[in-house]
Amino acid sequence: MKEQILDAIEAYETIIIHRHVRPDPDALGSQGGLAELIRTSFPSKKVLTVGEEEPSLMFLNKMDDISDDMYENALVIVCDTANQPRISDNRYRNGKLLIKIDHHPNEDPYGDLLWVDTASSSVSEMIVDLYLTAKARGYNLSHQGAFLLYAGIVGDTGRFMFSNTTQRTFSYAGELMKFEVDTGALYNELYKTEQHIARLNGYVLQHFEASQNGAGWMKITKDIVASYGVSASEASQLVNTFSNVTGLKAWVFFIEEEDQIRVRLRSKGPVVNTIAAKYNGGGHPMAAGATVYTWEEADAVLVDLEKACTE
Repeated sequence: MKEQILDAIEAYETIIIHRHVRPDPDALGSQGGLAELIRTSFPSKKVLTVGEEEPSLMFLNKMDDISDDMYENALVIVCDTANQPRISDNRYRNGKLLIKIDHHPNEDPYGDLLWVDTASSSVSEMIVDLYLTAKARGYNLSHQGAFLLYAGIVGDTGRFMFSNTTQRTFSYAGELMKFEVDTGALYNELYKTEQHIARLNGYVLQHFEASQNGAGWMKITKDIVASYGVSASEASQLVNTFSNVTGLKAWVFFIEEEDQIRVRLRSKGPVVNTIAAKYNGGGHPMAAGATVYTWEEADAVLVDLEKACTE
């Protein structure tokens, strides 16, 4: 499949790369890292990245503003997106050929070519794998490309602390370090905290709740978001604030927005992506996201999480 993807990259002059909504470092790292790999190897090709911007991650990769006609006869690649409703920018359907590159369970097998590897820590790790295969064809990676891919791996492995970190993860991170990635600068950007977010973090530590069965939860209402002057996206970054509490098996973070309630699920054992799938979402067994529209639905998520922790 990697060889087929490389064949497609070489066959098309315009390549447009998408990823999921509400991007995290792996979404932006894999998208931008792949774009850099292609640009560096084929300077004459037009390589574009699209999707809504995430202000806190603008230091990684800025999106291109492109017209609809750019999709005519274009190769479209979607990174790090399990299902079609979560793809940022619906024009992904308008290209000539569609490729899916992902590491989530393949519950929505969209695309003409699919490369799904659930054993990979991140799609950024998969792009490093693609690069190592492509080197035999003369492909090159830039310093910026290495920086982006390293950021994606770091983001999805929690600085190599999560259980999805493997020997291959370290090996591929080592390949990227050959480009002298400035890890200090990266960590300073990824983990810096604005004062208003730090104060909300304190609120979360004071007000999260947990059951005797190990289910934890935090509800961030619109009023709380407004009172601390944070965005919903900034609030959602605090999902792991109370993750180290003794006895906690799985937890959920609810963030109320204008027209929906964002749901972020995390776990140390109970499977949570099956819960997310019931509520317009999906993801990994231990880390998933969903969307509900009322607090009654949010309470239903809690019932399912409690059941998963009990079982």
